[in-house]
Amino acid sequence: MLNQIKEDVQVAREKDPASRNIFEVIVCYPGVHALVSHRISYWLWNHGWKFTARFFSYFFRWLTGIEIHPAAKIGRRFFIDHGMGVVIGETSVIGDNVFIYHGVTLGGLSTKKGKRHPTIEDNVVIGAGAQVLGPVTVGRNTKIGSGSVVLQDVPEYSTVIGVPGRVVFSGISSELEQITGEESFPDPVARAIECMLDRLPKMEKEIRSLREAINKQNETRSDPVPTKNQED
Repeated sequence: MLNQIKEDVQVAREKDPASRNIFEVIVCYPGVHALVSHRISYWLWNHGWKFTARFFSYFFRWLTGIEIHPAAKIGRRFFIDHGMGVVIGETSVIGDNVFIYHGVTLGGLSTKKGKRHPTIEDNVVIGAGAQVLGPVTVGRNTKIGSGSVVLQDVPEYSTVIGVPGRVVFSGISSELEQITGEESFPDPVARAIECMLDRLPKMEKEIRSLREAINKQNETRSDPVPTKNQED
């Protein structure tokens, strides 16, 4: 556990460009405080000290403004930036290298026992104020835009925006991201324009065919009707 906590502190130092040193991270980062407290309360919960675990997590909720249920499973290199208002429910499962911003909710839609909260796979980024609700799965390497509400499964390598959340981009990350190692949200407007440009040649072909058909029909109608003498 001690090695895990050391890694959590180091991850905050690496992922936040505003951090200046390890001491500042240890003293001034509520996301780190909440995560360290969760590591301890999770151990207590799984060793039968459930009330102690709940009380410990409640105390750090009051201290940090971040609520993480002691039973939630959180992987390595998890980072909460700013953190105020973050809620992570009991049956949530979070993979490795996940990055979330303030105001994020990993919540449930049911009051029944069992799996009620989301599963967040590796390398996911969740923007400020986003809500992921119910026993849905967010695939690895996915980005969820700020303020989005996700109510259904999201495939890996996707970008989700809107209320309710919709996938505006899906596929393997771009060559630029692979080369530079930097993550970026694709522009949905640019994506829509690109789709329209791809569609234009087909539309022009359909219009040309329709115009030719109309011209042929007009030519047929303009032909003189043969008279009885002409027929004889």
